[in-house]
Formats: sequence, C-alpha cells, structure tokens
Amino acid sequence: MLKNRVIGCLIVKGGIVVQSTGFRSYLPVGRPEIAVEFLNSWGIDEIVLLDIDATREGRGPDIGLVARASKCGLVPLTVGGGIRHIDDIRDLIHAGADKVSINKAALLTPVLVREAAAVFGSQCIVVSIDARQNSPRKWEVYSDGGRVATGKEPWTWAREVERLGAGEIFLTSVDRDGGFNGYDLELISRVAGAVTIPVIVCGGAGHPKHFLEALGIDGVSAVAAGNFFHFTEHSVVVAKAYLKAVGIDIRLDTYPTYGEAEFAENGRILKKPDPVLEELIFEFIPKEVI
Repeated sequence: MLKNRVIGCLIVKGGIVVQSTGFRSYLPVGRPEIAVEFLNSWGIDEIVLLDIDATREGRGPDIGLVARASKCGLVPLTVGGGIRHIDDIRDLIHAGADKVSINKAALLTPVLVREAAAVFGSQCIVVSIDARQNSPRKWEVYSDGGRVATGKEPWTWAREVERLGAGEIFLTSVDRDGGFNGYDLELISRVAGAVTIPVIVCGGAGHPKHFLEALGIDGVSAVAAGNFFHFTEHSVVVAKAYLKAVGIDIRLDTYPTYGEAEFAENGRILKKPDPVLEELIFEFIPKEVI
C-alpha cells in the first residue's frame, strides 16, 4: 500500500516564493531555490512549484527558474503556470520537472489533457482545480488566480479530467488559502468521492491535525501546504511525527524523526526535560543530516 504524502507548495510571484492569503494578498518569503533546498532537507515527499504570474502575463513557463530550482532538491517536482502547449510540458520536463500542473489551459482546451497524457503518461499530468464556495453546499471552479468563475462544479470537472487522462487532482480551496483554519473537508470529500485517481488537497493547513483530518477522507492520498512550512525549521518533520504518532502511514526518512516526542496544543514539539537537553550538548550530529 502506498504511503500518504506530505507536499510543500511554493507559490512564485515576481520570481520569488510568496505567502498567499485568499489568492489576493502576498508576502515575500524568499528565492525558490532556497525554499526547495530547505523543504528537501526537512523531509518533504514532493514539491509543487506554481508560477502564478505566467498565465496572467500571457507568457509560458519560466524554464530557467525551474532548472535552477530542480537542482536544489531530490524529491519529485511538479511545476505549473503558463502551460499552454505540449512543447511547454516537454521543456519543463527537460528542465527538471517530474510532473506538470495544468489549470487554465485544461479549462480552455480540455483536449490538451488527453494529448499530454498520451505523450508523457498520466502519471505526469496533474490538473489543478481552484474552488470557491458561493453559497451553502455550492462550490464553483475558478480560473485566473481565483478571479474568474467557470460555471463548473469541482467534482464534475474532476470526473471530466480523469476521463481525459489526468493522473492526479490538485485541489485548492480559495476561501481557505492562508487562513490556517483547516481544509474544506466537505469540498474535499465530494471531489475525492467523484474520482478514482489520487487527490492532493491544499488550502488552510495551520496545525498537524488538519493534515490528519484530510487524510481521513477516502481518496485523499496527499496533503499539501505552503505557508505552514515556510517559517519554522523542521516543520515538515514535526508534522510527519504527529501523523505517525496517531497511526498514519507516512514516510519518515530524515535524521531527526521526533519519534518519542510529545506535542503541545498548538501542534509543536514539547520541550524535553533539562537533563535530556544537557546530554544533547555532547552529541555530534554531522551538518549534512541536520
């Protein structure tokens, strides 16, 4: 059985990684290469790199940025933003991408999903779905950074792209983005229940328990977050340790695993007793495995 995945989502605007809130407010974080390097060293399973300026500016993917970022990590890299043609996908793969995420192009030209899956394989093609809740129990797919309504229901669109050959769905709640209040579990449940391909969920993670809640939904194979991982060293390892402690089948392949750690109400690791910390002073840990 495949293990559940924890994925880091890097939103790139103006060539730098930003913290996104509601797809409208952005705060700078740093260079994509550095963000990839840190996520990789902290034990992330995959990275999704989304250039949100590309489509808006009417240009193709930033191949140079992808080439630089891909050299800084050893985990699978999914890249989105500005993809319009098969050649864009080919260029991204040559630059180091393992998978591509298609959003607006899939909405405008659904046949692109079928053609891309035929050329590169379904495992390479991720369709990104950005959804907003417009009224109770009613959600709609949006494009153009969550600004343009499409009239499509997220679960209906998910079924359609699966039929076209998509290998995964990357589902983001625009309403929950950057809020730290948890994933939109009802939206996730309806989309995951409509397809048989893996669903990656994003938007709203602010505590390890939010990952646990989403992974409890049938059909969800991966949880993704951006802001949650940006500002705390080892946040990926801590989140994985939390999930492992409650029985979630997760990959732990970093030197520190926090396997015997206890957790505070906020999901952080509780401070160890002073005698334990004093012993750590004399423990040699090579730099490359910190």
